[in-house]
Amino acid sequence: MLLLGIVGHPLAHTLSPVLHNWAAGETGVRASYHAWDTPPDRLPAFMTALRTLPVHGLSVTIPHKEAVMNLVDSLTDNAREAGAVNTLFWEKDTLWGENTDIAGFMAPLAELDIRPGRALVLGAGGAARAVVCGLRREGWDVVLSARTEERARRLAEPFHARTVSWEQRHDVAADLLINTTPLGMSGPFQSLSPWKGSLRGVSLVYDLVYNPRQTPLLAQALREGAKALCGLPMFVHQGLAQFRCWTGRSFDPDRALELLEQTLASRCGA
Repeated sequence: MLLLGIVGHPLAHTLSPVLHNWAAGETGVRASYHAWDTPPDRLPAFMTALRTLPVHGLSVTIPHKEAVMNLVDSLTDNAREAGAVNTLFWEKDTLWGENTDIAGFMAPLAELDIRPGRALVLGAGGAARAVVCGLRREGWDVVLSARTEERARRLAEPFHARTVSWEQRHDVAADLLINTTPLGMSGPFQSLSPWKGSLRGVSLVYDLVYNPRQTPLLAQALREGAKALCGLPMFVHQGLAQFRCWTGRSFDPDRALELLEQTLASRCGA
């Protein structure tokens, strides 16, 4: 029996246990996936305990994607380039940090067959690092904007991306607008949007929030005639890459997406 799980804070709304426990059943893998809600001040102690427990693999989410980098033994090229970790796995006695958010983020864009143009990325956390990394690999002109300008500059510099202040974000003429902030996420931020102006000129709005599926930002995109993409397909694809890393098995992303849509619908109706 493989022991798997996710570490982050808060985790009340995470769909990771639903996805990975379903995937284990679908693929015949004997595994059990759990949520370990861990505040930032408890992360070092949690990681110490992890090394004494038979945990086979771990998902890492907000707010630990950068902090955990200093608590593993080695980093993959993806994790090192993105400057963030969302997956932990063991290779013999070595605890590795990996980043599957890059592949997860880019997969839905590849399915839409969108040609690289200018992308405006909102936010400068661990998810934003993976987004900028993936976009720059594919030749996008990336502009980054975050409330903390120095944090945005530090993120942008290694990728040769540009930054604008949070107050000037609406002045950027972008083809693709991406929200990596928690604004719109189920909970205290659900009614909030990172965008206050018109979406004129934006052809696609990609909101990494997946719960709820339609955030205030995506609702605005649909009202103004832009294409809208929620974070659920990215969540599925990054989870697929994690599951392969831990088990060597794959699951059907379309069936997984259907499962998670049903799960979200049932939660909203509860």
